[in-house]
Amino acid sequence: MRKVLIVGAGQSGLQLGLSLLARDYDVTLMSARTPDEIRGGRVMSTQCMFNLALQHERDEGLNLWEQECVNVDGLGISIAAPDSSRAVDWVGKLDRYAQSVDQRVKMAGWLELFEERGGKLIIHGVTTADLNSLAGMYDLTVVAAGKGELVQLFDRNPELSPFTAPQRALSLAYVHGMAPRPEHPEYSAVRFNVIPGVGEMIIIPAYTLSGNCEILFFEGIPGGPLDCWQDRPSPQEHLDRILAHMKQFLPWEYDRTRDVELTDSRATLAGAYAPVVRNPVGELPSGHTVLGMADVVVANDPITGQGSNNASKCAASYLESIVEHEDKPFDRRWMHGTFDRYWEYAQYVTTWTNMMLRPPEPHALEIFGIAETKPAVASRFANAFEDPSELRHWFLDPEKAAKYLASV
Repeated sequence: MRKVLIVGAGQSGLQLGLSLLARDYDVTLMSARTPDEIRGGRVMSTQCMFNLALQHERDEGLNLWEQECVNVDGLGISIAAPDSSRAVDWVGKLDRYAQSVDQRVKMAGWLELFEERGGKLIIHGVTTADLNSLAGMYDLTVVAAGKGELVQLFDRNPELSPFTAPQRALSLAYVHGMAPRPEHPEYSAVRFNVIPGVGEMIIIPAYTLSGNCEILFFEGIPGGPLDCWQDRPSPQEHLDRILAHMKQFLPWEYDRTRDVELTDSRATLAGAYAPVVRNPVGELPSGHTVLGMADVVVANDPITGQGSNNASKCAASYLESIVEHEDKPFDRRWMHGTFDRYWEYAQYVTTWTNMMLRPPEPHALEIFGIAETKPAVASRFANAFEDPSELRHWFLDPEKAAKYLASV
């Protein structure tokens, strides 16, 4: 029985660990926190998982909250005019619903499931020195902890990492009491609001510790009015500041917040990080190599909502590579090939996300404008969140975009 060590208890590490357990691998997983500590901690992320990623969870019997979680049926784009009215406003219907489960709920539940299914769980924050002594005891060591000391084992790839500083100041709050959009209250949708020159606000229907809710998520351009979280406000002050910005820049969304309140006392978060692609193989002082996955090696800004989707797809891709390799050594060449297989998909997510962080290109603005009167265009863009590699055929390239728009 092959022995695998996974460091990190997020979407990718836990999904891979549980999937390998189901195939009779001997899996040890190291988490810095217990399930109870995760549930009682601060929110860790925004997330909205689209159908392909959700299907990976269904295939492995990990969709534990699918019946309770609100469905996301569409994705809308609104662009603010200088007078804070809406210059562009539309919603595209998803072919298959998406869902967002608070990672405090999911990761705590999956950790418990991992032990129930026979996995070896070690609660311990891992340093490079720890890993140096541990790696030789396993056939394969995977690093799935996207923050902390271990990330330094994986060198930044400058050719694939155009940014050296954060491109957005991130802030969020999980709330109850959000009213539906009055223009189409019949289904829930992710709302992507653009404030030119200021940033974006994304509103995501989600499921948290206290039931269904919404996530209010601002992405502020550095140095602008939404880059205002350095003083680390209290949770209620954090929410009040978010609502004040909504009132100023997005009055149509603010009108829905009359009765909102935080879902719990740990339901706010702020931060920033530079998007980066890293080399997938890390070498320890002992000479042992370790394989990075998901955010360790491809960390995109959350503006396109692909973080948890990438993590799920990375876990599924790595699973295939591990199982297909059978009893052969997990050497450096195999590790690079395993990452390259995942990168065949992830490259398009990275290209798209980096494009959305820059001032909008003329052809993208044209697509967003036409989508307001052409439901087929709106739907195609909305459904590309499930598989962003599809965007290379019409959205990422100006000539292909022109050809597509001419056809509709």
